[in-house]
Amino acid sequence: MRVIICGAGRVGQGIARRLAHEHHDIIMIDENHDLIEQVQIDFDVRGVVGHAGHPDVLRAAGADATDMLIAVTHFDEINMVICQVADTLFSVPTKIARVRAQAYLDPRNAELFSKSALPIDLIISPEIEVGEAILRRIRAPSATTSISFHDGELQILGMKVRDDSPLLETSLDQISGIFPDLGARVVGITRGNSIFAPRGNDQLQPGDMAYVAVTRRSTPRLNKLFSRDVEDHKRVVIIGGGNVGTYVASQLERDGRVRVRIVESDAAKADLAVSSLKQTIVIHGDGLARDVLEEAGADQADIVIAVTNDDKTNMLIGKLAKQLGAKKTHALVNDYELIAISQDLDIDAVLDPRALSVSKILTKLRRGRILSVQSLQDGAAEIAEGVTLDSSPLLGKPVDYANLPDGVTAAAIIRDDEVLFPDARTLVETDDRLLLFYENSATRKVEQFFRVSADFF
Repeated sequence: MRVIICGAGRVGQGIARRLAHEHHDIIMIDENHDLIEQVQIDFDVRGVVGHAGHPDVLRAAGADATDMLIAVTHFDEINMVICQVADTLFSVPTKIARVRAQAYLDPRNAELFSKSALPIDLIISPEIEVGEAILRRIRAPSATTSISFHDGELQILGMKVRDDSPLLETSLDQISGIFPDLGARVVGITRGNSIFAPRGNDQLQPGDMAYVAVTRRSTPRLNKLFSRDVEDHKRVVIIGGGNVGTYVASQLERDGRVRVRIVESDAAKADLAVSSLKQTIVIHGDGLARDVLEEAGADQADIVIAVTNDDKTNMLIGKLAKQLGAKKTHALVNDYELIAISQDLDIDAVLDPRALSVSKILTKLRRGRILSVQSLQDGAAEIAEGVTLDSSPLLGKPVDYANLPDGVTAAAIIRDDEVLFPDARTLVETDDRLLLFYENSATRKVEQFFRVSADFF
């Protein structure tokens, strides 16, 4: 697939890195000559220097023969104009824009992005995506990864396996027999530096990261199985009062069960946070200063979340907060090389905004009736939710551990609003919503499961 990416900043580079890895034909546009030169070297993509909103620049990039355009410059309005020009002059089939301003994202203004107005097929907002990821982790305190499906009735949680876990030395296909009322299923395992789709005879080992599909009702019990001393997060400290920090605080205020404090070093941003929040205490100060963290209550916090604009600062804040006594720390990190050393700094989880944006874009790239895609571990694995049509090769077949190709595990089937965990007796039906965990090498196999026949049109 040919893809034009407009904007070679951090988000654009993250998207280019992933899509180039999948061997798509990538062209990047940016006005900064140095950035274009760098991305051509780093990602083996073609670069065009110029303003991506100008028709001659898009024409030079081959927009008339492009399958997808992704506009991720620093300015919302430019991204919108780029999509409009791409649609009107070049009839680009799929147009994606990064939009950060909340005024544009207000549901009351949804018609702005309709086909008859601004022809944008997908809006990505890294700040909102990161904010939602933080909220999911706060609500699932023992998980380092939390992905929701079916209006939150089903989740995929990334859980660290402890030395005293009652699930150790138990084959995965025996867990449902030992815990018959537990609505959960292990679908993926990270062991060391590798991630894989397990078979039924695999067993969890201490130090593993287990990806578990679980119903909302069973989540508290699952939390206790993986972390017996888990408690709800009631004291949250956020370092960084920008879009992400204020969004998370505003949503937690609605819950009404969490006490939130924000630390912001910029006076103007701190004032803006104060004006937009009602119950959150906002402290103007340096989040790397020990006394400021103590004033914010980091030493007694259930979780400290560092979301400043600087990766290294966020990681150091996470380390310092842990030393002060914070139970958990999360850090916003864009740099892939820094993400790799986060565990050495005792940071419990890293938030990668580019990975969250890429997951949404992958949904548009995948073939067949795939409704959503979530990327895991820098693209080494994915979770896809798709609809099984009459043309699916899975119809009438079981999708338990033993009946799918290597590299693929079924997480759950959503049928008539009911969540079903697959076993040998559960057969796939037409119009099932099927969730699959798969290694990246199995991507084409999964697309075939949700393939669309010519009769569909």
